[in-house]
Amino acid sequence: MVSAPTRPPVKPPRVASGENRVALRGLTWAQYQQILDALPQTRASRLTYSLGTLEITMPLEDHEQASEFIAAFIKIVARGLNLKWKTMGSTTLDREDLNRGSEPDKAFYIQKWGKVAGHSVDLKRDPPADLVVAVDITHTDIDKNRLYAAMGVPELWRFDGHFLRIYVLENNAYLEVEQSPVFPVVEKQALYNFLDHAKQDESEAEDRLRDWIQQRVQN
Repeated sequence: MVSAPTRPPVKPPRVASGENRVALRGLTWAQYQQILDALPQTRASRLTYSLGTLEITMPLEDHEQASEFIAAFIKIVARGLNLKWKTMGSTTLDREDLNRGSEPDKAFYIQKWGKVAGHSVDLKRDPPADLVVAVDITHTDIDKNRLYAAMGVPELWRFDGHFLRIYVLENNAYLEVEQSPVFPVVEKQALYNFLDHAKQDESEAEDRLRDWIQQRVQN
């Protein structure tokens, strides 16, 4: 049985939510593509499409802040472990053959960096990202676990504003684990500490994290 993630007590969330969402149902792939093409390239909203349901998410401050902090955490840790990475950000990951498409909060190639370095990713020939980050502070109508499992993403991080859940792909489904296979020497508590510090002082939080990962590697 998987134990619930633990972290220090948190303050009750503010009234402001992490996202505003609109869900449209019964859409074909072609209709989803028409909506995607009609929207400007520079936009704050993110689209997720799965089996006829399109969810349009407008991230608010809490969502964007968490997404950026987690991305910073991943890059600093990867650097400290001498890992190379390719950042996909919220690049649209479309799979017409699966009738699914997504603009994740963050996506990274780390273990398969060498296979995608130096060229634009094409999921028709390239593997899926090694690590996808999904921040969902409010309810989402899309089953993100099923979506990214169908896409073959090996590791999924889901953050609800308080807790991080890590999933690894096994037999085409996600299994929740307490330790990241990409960063096996880093516990969740390190991320929680970083998030708490970054809300007060981002630069100092990054400096502390760099020092911490350096000491961890040396030990």
